[in-house]
Amino acid sequence: MNIRVAEIKDIAQIQIVRNLVKENRLSDPALVPDSDIQDYITRRGRGWVCEINEQIVGFAIADLVDNNIWALFIHPGFEKLGIGKKLHDEMMSWYFLQTDKTVWLGTSPKTRAESFYRKAGWKEKGIHGKGEIKFEMTKNEWRSLQQ
Repeated sequence: MNIRVAEIKDIAQIQIVRNLVKENRLSDPALVPDSDIQDYITRRGRGWVCEINEQIVGFAIADLVDNNIWALFIHPGFEKLGIGKKLHDEMMSWYFLQTDKTVWLGTSPKTRAESFYRKAGWKEKGIHGKGEIKFEMTKNEWRSLQQ
């Protein structure tokens, strides 16, 4: 298992993972074009991928412009291996090295993702978008979780 910074050449495999997920599925894959992913991993923030045998099996993207976690997805065939936690922790450590601003994310209620973020220490702050739960984390909260 190799966690590394995402590169433009990874976008095709990132799209495969994004469109295979069972939860928080896109209603239309065209809603997230390759150009958006490129923008998020090169200009707005940074992305990470997890590779196993040269196949991308998970990815995460942090956005410094809107101070949010734009994506964290794992290929369904590679769930429950700790990949999500490793990607999450790498992304969060990097994020708080770049800024002191509180980070937020939204995820659908009653999903494994909701449970994952609660277990990771995120605090529910209300509803976002189309009924998603809005979670936030401060730099101090992240630091305390690392001790």
